[in-house]
Amino acid sequence: MKQKEFNYIVRIVNTDLDGSKQVPYALTKIKGINQRVAFFVVDKANINRNAKIGLLSEEDVSKLESTIGSLHATAPNWLVNRRKDRETGENKHLVGNDLDLSKREDINLERKIHAYKGVRHELGLRVRGQKTKAHPRKGLVVGVVRAKLVRKEQKRGKTREGEKKQSR
Repeated sequence: MKQKEFNYIVRIVNTDLDGSKQVPYALTKIKGINQRVAFFVVDKANINRNAKIGLLSEEDVSKLESTIGSLHATAPNWLVNRRKDRETGENKHLVGNDLDLSKREDINLERKIHAYKGVRHELGLRVRGQKTKAHPRKGLVVGVVRAKLVRKEQKRGKTREGEKKQSR
């Protein structure tokens, strides 16, 4: 009986996956694929859910890649991550860098048209209605900085007064 070669790192959709994990759980490391989508992809590709991804043949890996690539056509509308795309109106499922790029483009479009969300993004504030009084504050507390500045000014003032008295 010939033992299969084990790959510790499997590359799918420009992402390195841990070969020691089961197929659906390894697929979740790809940006844009969660557990639900991963199980759907594995079932569509007719691959054993419990198999380690490092033991899959090249055929199975390419089958997974093609299934991920054609997800928008095979998956139900509620499973894809980009429904009714703004440019084309189609349902798409984006993964990897495409997902990052489209998200960035959407934010830039909101900024450009001065939508409320775009303005919030520009100002670096919370976008989804969270309160902004307590936790999102950044930097030092105003009172502490002010007290330090007052102390520095007092020290400077004393040294300057001493210099003036000596010069007379």
